[in-house]
Amino acid sequence: MTWYSGNTTYDTLLTIGFVFAILIFLTSQYGTAKYGGRFGGAGKGGFKLGSKPGWILMELPGLLVFPIVFFMGSNAMDPVPLFFLAIWMMHYANRALITPLLMRTRADAQSDFDISVVILGWVSLALHGYLNARYISELGDHYQTSWFSDPRFLIGLGIYVFGFVLNIKSDSILRNLRAKVPDISEPRYKIPYGWGFKFVTCPQYLGEIISFIGIAVMTWNLGAVFVIAITIGNLVPRAQYTHKWFKKHFKDYPGDRKAIVPYIL
Repeated sequence: MTWYSGNTTYDTLLTIGFVFAILIFLTSQYGTAKYGGRFGGAGKGGFKLGSKPGWILMELPGLLVFPIVFFMGSNAMDPVPLFFLAIWMMHYANRALITPLLMRTRADAQSDFDISVVILGWVSLALHGYLNARYISELGDHYQTSWFSDPRFLIGLGIYVFGFVLNIKSDSILRNLRAKVPDISEPRYKIPYGWGFKFVTCPQYLGEIISFIGIAVMTWNLGAVFVIAITIGNLVPRAQYTHKWFKKHFKDYPGDRKAIVPYIL
């Protein structure tokens, strides 16, 4: 990986992106993003959206910016960039559409998705999409067909598949803690068990981080490293807050679970 691509706009935005990721991590030490029933602050001041529309609206730039920038690149129709386009679109279709649309919310659920989270999400995801699409379809010079047999591609793909499966399975376990049409008398939160939940409170976050590590290795570009940085900066502190919340509210919460990294954190 090289820090300077030679394109002033790209290199400047990449630098801004890493600074932004550091700021996200630092501010997350003083409180996590205002979305979700535990942390969204339903009923408090500010403009808020419901969980489903809030999540979809926040994630849409990840699904839209990448293909727009990608098809402006001179290498957009080459096999390797097209493969990465397919991976990206599958990943963000899951994040922006499938996961939120499958959410099971109670009829009495209050709007708890703060608009400030949506706006910050737009900034982050627009950078995600631009930095990766621009590099993959235009600036990267190592995406010949032979890249499909490169050890970095093969190892990265394996890491990505592991992380993506962990993320999907963890989301499924969480979703199935509730009935398909949750009754208002049903507890909003329950302790999840199985798969990654045997080891950590937030395996869905761990899966997302692992997925982007896989993408970074597979594409071998710093734009994907930026995505790792900002994902860690956001999700690691949030996992810690979630872990503390569960330990506080469930006396029988498994004591050997960590927040996000098995046996460590």
